[in-house]
Amino acid sequence: MTAVTSSSVKSFGWRTPAVVIVSGCLVALLSFGPRSSLGQFLTPISMEHGWDREVFSLALALQNILWGLGQPFAGGLADKYGAPRVLSVGGLLYAAGLLLMTFSDTPAMFNLSAGVLIGFGLSGSSFSLVIGALGKLVPEEKRMMAFGLGTAAGSFGQFLFSPMARLMIDGYGWQFALMVFAALMMLVIPLAQALAAPPRGEGVARAMPQQSAKQALMEAFGHRSYVLLVIGFFTCGFQLAFVTVHLPAYMLDRGLSAQIGAMTIGIIGLCNIFGSMFAGYMSGRVPKNYVLSAIYFGRGVAIVAFMLLPATTGSAILFGAVTGFLWLSTVPPTNGLIAVMFGTRWLTMLSGAAFMSHQIGSFLGVWLGGFVFVHTGSYDPVWYLSIFFCVMSSLINLPIVEKPIVRAEMQAA
Repeated sequence: MTAVTSSSVKSFGWRTPAVVIVSGCLVALLSFGPRSSLGQFLTPISMEHGWDREVFSLALALQNILWGLGQPFAGGLADKYGAPRVLSVGGLLYAAGLLLMTFSDTPAMFNLSAGVLIGFGLSGSSFSLVIGALGKLVPEEKRMMAFGLGTAAGSFGQFLFSPMARLMIDGYGWQFALMVFAALMMLVIPLAQALAAPPRGEGVARAMPQQSAKQALMEAFGHRSYVLLVIGFFTCGFQLAFVTVHLPAYMLDRGLSAQIGAMTIGIIGLCNIFGSMFAGYMSGRVPKNYVLSAIYFGRGVAIVAFMLLPATTGSAILFGAVTGFLWLSTVPPTNGLIAVMFGTRWLTMLSGAAFMSHQIGSFLGVWLGGFVFVHTGSYDPVWYLSIFFCVMSSLINLPIVEKPIVRAEMQAA
């Protein structure tokens, strides 16, 4: 089995436990905030350049798939060379993509900036890297709550940045908003320095026996519970990306204002602060696969109710609150299951490999939203598909077994 040694959190110079956790939360906030507010830019950018929604959707779909494809590699590099280096490069790419969006007047340039640069920037600076770092620096008994706090910080970024984007777009224009976000992303570089792992052999968690990255990946994808976890995570990405990008436009189509759309996205982020911490708390007390199953089923129920209720400010706020509580709540139990099954040595990489499935779902959610709307004039088929995925993921997570993997080396010993 994976042997994990836990001890009290140690301080390494100025990097006290409080500094590590706060810095990690701020990085998660900054990286998730601008990305979650990009739906606010769909209408003004499309109108500015005379594009239909499919152009914007394709660029963000490309962003999501590259984010997912780059995540396992970024995670592997972070596990091997340390999170600060990867986070710093990711933050630079992210900031460059946001800045270049302001000058992208052709679909090809927009795909490069909003798609390629931000996509790879996210793979190196997102909360997945933060959670991997916290998994190495926080004792096992406090790990789930730390995962919940890191995820909640990303949600607070959504709550903060979506209304901020709306205010700046209305007051100063969408170009100004993107420049401000690019400048803020540069703060990731100094904050990331607090997330350096202790020298090997020290710290709060060590996984034995040692593995190469290739061995860890082969082991994980040969493990039934990990494969089920990865398949179920697809639904999370599909829904999150579709709602983040297309919900503001969907609100406009149903007769609500752009401000209501921005407020709903913000409420989703606010409520997920509590949802993520609650999911982290519950994941330390009940089987994590049951927590995931309940989250996915609850999402499906929320979408059904949202489609059946009249389009009002009240129904939008209610949908935002319920969906927000279940939004990124999948992240703590998902990463917690990976840590239990395989230990923390390659936690960031294995979480990134699972996240790749999440981002394949994100790609389809964003792209199908624009494609289906352009060809049918409605988002309803994508909502129905999202409900189906919820039910399937709820069932897929039930057979997952939450226990450390048994390795041949340990059996022999």
